Amino acid sequence: MLPLVYIIVLNWNGKDDTLECLRSLQNIDYKNYKILVVDNASEDGSVGAIQSEFPNIEILVNANNLRFAGGNNVGIKYGLQHDADYILLLNNDTAVDGRFLSSLIHCINETKDAGIAGAKIFYFFDKRRIWYAGGNLNFATGSFKHRGIRQRESELYNAVEEVDYITGCCMLIKREVIERVGMLDESYFIYGEDADYCLRAKNAGYKLMYIPSAIVYHKVSVSSGGNFSWFKNWNKLKSNLRLLWRYAKWYNWIVIPFTFPVGIIVGYYTAKRESKEIGK
Repeated sequence: MLPLVYIIVLNWNGKDDTLECLRSLQNIDYKNYKILVVDNASEDGSVGAIQSEFPNIEILVNANNLRFAGGNNVGIKYGLQHDADYILLLNNDTAVDGRFLSSLIHCINETKDAGIAGAKIFYFFDKRRIWYAGGNLNFATGSFKHRGIRQRESELYNAVEEVDYITGCCMLIKREVIERVGMLDESYFIYGEDADYCLRAKNAGYKLMYIPSAIVYHKVSVSSGGNFSWFKNWNKLKSNLRLLWRYAKWYNWIVIPFTFPVGIIVGYYTAKRESKEIGK
């Protein structure tokens, strides 16, 4: 029998995006899954709209906005209580290819010690341009990067590989990993929770696998105001510093005070220039 996967879609005032995401999930070819929407106290009519269009989808409504970690933790606990073999965290501003979940499950089952798997993610509005093809962490320079970001699709990122972190945009987690590692760290205000979780899983002996045959399309930073909003970049900076403080070695701090701010500035303006060039 196929493993049971609980797909957790976290919503906060994202009615239209969430409905579009849920519609795409109706067409996947994997046969043993349940969708759970966790609503973070939305005020845009999301819950009613979801219940109306998808009466068979389970919805949990939080009294307050518990943000990414807290909201997803509610869903993770529910999934485990209902016999999930895997938990899939999926951003509500995504659409999925019909084979994405089958690809993730097949590859994670075929890889010894694999605990978390992630998809190849493209921009929703430019479906041949990569947003995420695995994550790289470099504690020597304090950098956290998506491989392939803003690059056109090519053969470069088409191999199954072990990577440094899986983005929480689409993160498949084995039940045993959660039982051993625990929940997402809610002390992160926003951003960094996924990388932190991956580092904890990696330190516990699990592999983090990038699966390029699993395809997802992402609208990118809808809930935080867009790629270059002050809210997004300020909170991302704080989260990156928290990650460095928690996981970098003492000797990394000899150079981090110099390389980290330079990397932030260069990365910001590079991303802004490249995004302007491609119209995103």
